[in-house]
Amino acid sequence: MTSAIPGLRVLSPGPKTTIQDTGRTGYRRHGLAAGGAVDLHAYAWANKLLDNPFNAACAEIVMGGFRAVAEGDVTIAIAGANSPVSINGRPVGSWQSHQLKSGDELDIGYTRSGRFLYLAMAGGIDSAIRFGSRSIVVREKLDGSEPLREGEILRRLAPSPEQSSDIRQVPERFRGQYDDTLTLRLIPGYQIDSFSQDQLLRLTTSSYTISEQSDRMGFRLDGTPMADVPPGIVSEGIAIGAVQVPGDGLPIALLNDCQTIGGYPKPGVIAALDCGRLAQRLPGQTVRFRFADIADIQNERRLFHLHFVRTNWDESGNALHWTL
Repeated sequence: MTSAIPGLRVLSPGPKTTIQDTGRTGYRRHGLAAGGAVDLHAYAWANKLLDNPFNAACAEIVMGGFRAVAEGDVTIAIAGANSPVSINGRPVGSWQSHQLKSGDELDIGYTRSGRFLYLAMAGGIDSAIRFGSRSIVVREKLDGSEPLREGEILRRLAPSPEQSSDIRQVPERFRGQYDDTLTLRLIPGYQIDSFSQDQLLRLTTSSYTISEQSDRMGFRLDGTPMADVPPGIVSEGIAIGAVQVPGDGLPIALLNDCQTIGGYPKPGVIAALDCGRLAQRLPGQTVRFRFADIADIQNERRLFHLHFVRTNWDESGNALHWTL
């Protein structure tokens, strides 16, 4: 007997697809990573297209290659990396919502630029909650924390809010662009005084390339190393976005699935929204650093959050207006 709740049956999960929300909080002291969507910008837009709660769970698809068939009528939205998307073999757009009828086949091809895509379902994806979050951190090997497999069914939460039958699209100016050189804004940390002026100048005037050693845990960067970096420190708690400088003098930018403690010195922490931009870059792409004021970064983050919780779609489905 089939479930009355509509969903998507996975035909191919691609290289790796996991369920992610905004991540877990309050458990890093127990050794559990925060997890959560690595590109908060694309993730938030996928949910906004469907009027989902800000922290609704999505499928985070790495590098594309995802196929599924609708079991019942389903409203979905896709945002993130540049990949060809088709429904029943007919090309459709990304950064927009789609109505799937029962039996429709969704095909998300391999990415042309960017790394992560987010597939949202109206009402959010239903999955097990562990330690306050639906996010999956594969390396922790908690029960049921594996990537999606062929044949699994993604069900939406029931009941879900009524959805507009119109197709909604993210305005072009808000869509992610992942091909250009990325400048990462670095908030100075308390260990910055451990680095010399020459070392900090090298950090902020050099260009780095993303190495093959890059995933949800963090990105190792290649380039001209700092000389005579500070020695290791007593292991301490690490924030998402922390930039560690190990003995080889090359920075490591830590992301959502990073370890909870570490013993390398850190000149600062990357702004949260820039972490998402970094996560979308591929090996060989170029990044730079510049120091930024924490107040500017905090204000940007507040406005980002308010934009998604204090705006509503207009009747055209192509623009948002603010509400009080």
